[in-house]
Amino acid sequence: MAQRLPRSPDFPARPGGSHMRRYGEHRIPGRLFVVEGIDGSGKSTQLTLLHQWLKAQGFGVVFSEWNSSLVVKDTTRRGKRKRMLTPATFSLVHATDFADRTERNIIPLLKAGAVVLCDRYIFTAFARDVVRGMDPKWARELYCFAVKPTISFYFRIPIEEAIRRRRQSRKGFKYYEAGMDLGLSDNPNHSFRLFQGRVIEEYERMVPEFGMTVINATLQIEVQQAQMRQMVMARLAMARRLRVAP
Repeated sequence: MAQRLPRSPDFPARPGGSHMRRYGEHRIPGRLFVVEGIDGSGKSTQLTLLHQWLKAQGFGVVFSEWNSSLVVKDTTRRGKRKRMLTPATFSLVHATDFADRTERNIIPLLKAGAVVLCDRYIFTAFARDVVRGMDPKWARELYCFAVKPTISFYFRIPIEEAIRRRRQSRKGFKYYEAGMDLGLSDNPNHSFRLFQGRVIEEYERMVPEFGMTVINATLQIEVQQAQMRQMVMARLAMARRLRVAP
């Protein structure tokens, strides 16, 4: 298990005298909104709609996606293709991706007063890594530098509805998406049901732990979007407004 860094009265120090702010300790003018949920929950669709709407309202909006850092993107793709990723490797690769995007994009943009939208955040790692056998406390410590979101939306959906949607959108399930690496079942459909069902259980545990905002993902798309917009706008009142260049 990773050893917890000693705390100072304000925040822990890094070697060399620099400081690393921990979760909840950042004080920056921008706003950070993240969406979470299992595959098939519709979270990405909702975030895309919110992104387009905020841009139309004149806000400076930036989108960041899970596992998109150029530092590890090729490595992750190659590891998945060859099915070489162990649970620990999976966890560390995704943490590296997140650390790079946080340092290079998320924090600088939030400091500039922008609105940052993240399709998946640290909660994805907490859910998937724990299901794959990693220690929950270790996983949380691994991401201790993360900025606390303004709102963390969790799109709650029954597993059978998520499966129905995935089958409609494409044929079959990807190896790691279905948790085939865990040996839960030789049948991809059954493995997906078991794996994502366990991921749902972890998300449900995190709702009270992190104060996540639950959206009923079975509602009409327009209804979900209206709920998101209302809550987001209420939290943007104090944010610096950045006009999008014509």
